[in-house]
Amino acid sequence: MNNKSFSNTPEHLSELVEEALKQAKANGATAAEADVSEGFGYSVTVRLKEVETIEYNRDKDLSVTVYFGQKKGHASTSDLSLSALKDTVNKATTIAKYTAADEYAGLADAALFAKAPFPDLNLYHPWNLPVDEAVTLAKRCEEEALKVDKEIHNSEGATVYTQESQFVYGNSAGFLGGFSGSSHGISCSVIAGVDSNMQRDYWYTTARDAKDMDSPEKVGHEAGIRTVRRLNARRVKTCKVPVLFDATLASGLLGHFVGAVSGGAQYRKSSFLLNSLDKAVFAPQIQIIEDPLILKGLASTSFDDEGVQTTRRQVVKDGVLQGYFLSSYSARKLGLQTTGNSGGSHNLIIQPFGGSFEDLLKQMGTGLWVTELLGHGVNSVTGDYSRGAAGFWVENGQIQFPVQEVTIASNLKDMFKQIIGVGNDILIRGSKITGSILIENMTVAGE
Repeated sequence: MNNKSFSNTPEHLSELVEEALKQAKANGATAAEADVSEGFGYSVTVRLKEVETIEYNRDKDLSVTVYFGQKKGHASTSDLSLSALKDTVNKATTIAKYTAADEYAGLADAALFAKAPFPDLNLYHPWNLPVDEAVTLAKRCEEEALKVDKEIHNSEGATVYTQESQFVYGNSAGFLGGFSGSSHGISCSVIAGVDSNMQRDYWYTTARDAKDMDSPEKVGHEAGIRTVRRLNARRVKTCKVPVLFDATLASGLLGHFVGAVSGGAQYRKSSFLLNSLDKAVFAPQIQIIEDPLILKGLASTSFDDEGVQTTRRQVVKDGVLQGYFLSSYSARKLGLQTTGNSGGSHNLIIQPFGGSFEDLLKQMGTGLWVTELLGHGVNSVTGDYSRGAAGFWVENGQIQFPVQEVTIASNLKDMFKQIIGVGNDILIRGSKITGSILIENMTVAGE
């Protein structure tokens, strides 16, 4: 069995959206919006040369939001039949009638909608991969990881997945648009060492187009290398030193930033960067761009979840915050205009400075290179940051030995202003794009 195509044409999805809007109007709604989506794919996992799982998925969803003045109701269904669509609109209508009015509720401003024809961002690349070939790729990946070193004696498996999706969104103010997308990946995780000196690590690759991914052998080799180098880890004495966040983790710092300057956190006053527009929130060398229109970008889109046109913009210039991440609702709450970020950020890129990963090690001198973070010790209201960590101790710019069972601590406000390097070892694995990030000073709590 191999899923090969969508069950519905884009034209049929558009018809369903238009029918939902028509039903909402017939129910007396003053405004409405609807989206219909469909996705399918599969993943295979191989462990110790044996097929462990083959999982197929095929999902569909229709969601409708209706407005009666400032009263709003929302309902959704996974049944795309016309009778289910009508029932869903009726449910949303009933909910709206029992909901308190919210003066900020409503559709986005029609003047801000993206206009058809929408640019082709090259996001849809089906991978016509039979399941038996996917199994072969996973086996090749795991085999490469296991042969990196004799210390690697066990595996958590290698996985190959492929996913395709399409959607159409429309509203009663005249917007109708959608597109198809794809996502593929290969990952591997292995275990080395014995007893108390046992370590695991992993690696993966992902892309819109399977041709843009690393080979299974490269993924497996990297997983093996990363695992073996962690053996014989020890603790270090408590100290204050520079900390280098590996590129695999640095995107998390950008994630904390996005959360803090999103509209919801701002109007709820639950942000450590409250009212920070036009203020210095990063070191002066920091430039952050949002570019929703990157071809094949993992978070690219020509319009947001409300149909608002997305545009390339500079979010941080010379360390100063130029704009929040706003939907129409949060923008109205703050007395501002939407930034086209209903649904989140789109390809956020922090510009590198300071050279390569090796250059950042030299600049750090003596400190901790962090390659794994544990726990969730981040307070989004105060910015206090304290997380379990593992990585490598560095002296005179040279990696000395692996480190485990330490905690790194600071405050995100201070951390952002103490970024003294962003490496050109850029990883693209989602909506945040960055290389390794060097922070001038943090507390490393160990022995």
